[in-house]
Amino acid sequence: MFVSGLELWQWVNQAKTEAITYDIPLAEIDWLLQELAGLDRLALRLESFKDWPKIELKLSLSELVQLWQRRLQERVPVQYLTGVAHWRHFALKVTPAVLIPRPETELLIDVAVEAVKRPLEAENINQKSTPPTKLVRGGEDLNFWELRGGEFAKSHWVDLGTGSGAIAIGLASALTNATVYAVDCSSEALAVARLNAENLGFGSRINFYQGLWWEPLAFLKGQVSGMVSNPPYIPSSTVLTLQPEVLKHEPHLALDGGFDGLECIRHLVETAPDYLESGGVWLIEMMAGQAEAVADMLQSHGSYGKVQIFADLAGIDRFALAYRL
Repeated sequence: MFVSGLELWQWVNQAKTEAITYDIPLAEIDWLLQELAGLDRLALRLESFKDWPKIELKLSLSELVQLWQRRLQERVPVQYLTGVAHWRHFALKVTPAVLIPRPETELLIDVAVEAVKRPLEAENINQKSTPPTKLVRGGEDLNFWELRGGEFAKSHWVDLGTGSGAIAIGLASALTNATVYAVDCSSEALAVARLNAENLGFGSRINFYQGLWWEPLAFLKGQVSGMVSNPPYIPSSTVLTLQPEVLKHEPHLALDGGFDGLECIRHLVETAPDYLESGGVWLIEMMAGQAEAVADMLQSHGSYGKVQIFADLAGIDRFALAYRL
């Protein structure tokens, strides 16, 4: 479908007025046009596209108008409207069957790689840390010079509750000699994750299994080098108070962590020791305010050592790391 630059510019101005009225970030309009019209940030900033005789859209202008109205009226996230979420340096397919991968979750991969690289650096059982400053953020390739060329030993890594497959793909990209096993209880989510892995060239590196947490991976007992998970961690009562984009459209299965939000994390603390090898990494994302409880769980269990809490870039305690004794 083609539209004149002037027509698109007129729509953009109308959309900006509507975005302000409905309290939606103006940046989302640019994001839509980057995805659906292939416009770059400079053209959008300078509005130079206004004078272009024609611009190719992935849909008609009337369909774009309808899509935008769904964003305004139904509060559908733009990632679901376009079917794309950008995470680290990957463009991932997303549908309402999967949680939209968040920017803060990108740091899980950085922490996982650092955990492999320096497993003995944590001297205190309850050391509190921030993500290593030498690690680059999403949108760029990791640049661990000593880890390039497949210098990691061959290993088995697990992503439990894979959703879109983001974490599994991030692990496969960063840990070049690892085989990754991705598990989800949703067949719809696994279909999305498999497609993402194939599209991004990791289909042969990631194995997908449907089931609850560790259940499909009995054959890996005692052999897993690392477990990474972004489990449901929001208390059931809090889920109902989330913004409409989340409450109405994202899968509650991926959000609801039970009465106190710790139900799934508690299960992972209890079950992982049967699967992790000695020295194996246990790493999860959690909600603000849960760090102390999670650290206590790990320390009191008796199977973990070198417990560390990492903050995200906003300074919120977001990740818990431990090693299997």
